[in-house]
Amino acid sequence: MNACLDYIYQQPDRQQAILLHLHELLGSYPEVTSKIRFKIPFYFRKSWICYLNPVKNDAVELVFLRGNELSNEQGLLESRGRAQVMGVIFTKVSDIPEATLHEVLQEAFLLDEEVRYASKRKKRGF
Repeated sequence: MNACLDYIYQQPDRQQAILLHLHELLGSYPEVTSKIRFKIPFYFRKSWICYLNPVKNDAVELVFLRGNELSNEQGLLESRGRAQVMGVIFTKVSDIPEATLHEVLQEAFLLDEEVRYASKRKKRGF
């Protein structure tokens, strides 16, 4: 079993169901790989696309690392005061809007493919 599935199966039942559903959804896309980074599942193609973060009240947040660069025409993503990442919180599997989420994922994959990520960190001068 891979590390992400090990992580998912260690979570409480409600979060586990949401995490597993999203993990399978993300894994259904070609060239998407998953790894545990910062103790949670991250999903990659050329660079980091998104991660799954268990949050309070047995919910899970799907967070897009370049959320500020996505159009968010669907109105699904929220920044919650964060400058770069944007996400959506799910409290149960039946709340996941599959078609809308596929649109957001397609845009995130296209962005990853066509626009090279440029870090916003300040470079240190010596």
